[in-house]
Amino acid sequence: QVQLVESGGGLVQPGGSLRLSCAASGLIFSNYVMTWFRQAPGKERELVAHIGTAADATSYADFVSGRFTISRDNARNTVYLQMNSLKPEDTALYYCNAVHLLNSRDVYWGQGTQVTVSS
Repeated sequence: QVQLVESGGGLVQPGGSLRLSCAASGLIFSNYVMTWFRQAPGKERELVAHIGTAADATSYADFVSGRFTISRDNARNTVYLQMNSLKPEDTALYYCNAVHLLNSRDVYWGQGTQVTVSS
């Protein structure tokens, strides 16, 4: 059974940092492209950052503006999102997503971890 388990969310003050983790099990992690999404209350889910299977390609949403860094450790089956200079508008439920490199219908989602940025 495939599982994606996010952790690392919490309450942080504006300007603070958090590091999210997404641990995968039940799949060959290195075959999956990994993406972080987020969804704020009343808003559509949006892509935050994306990383290729060998961490050789990353991309970010425009709103990240150099504040976040996505990385992965294929030996630990984990993808990370380092978030710095957090803003109140970053408050959302953050999800990780796995899509097989060769089969876009082979998709998994985690349950999410809540990030709240507030003073």
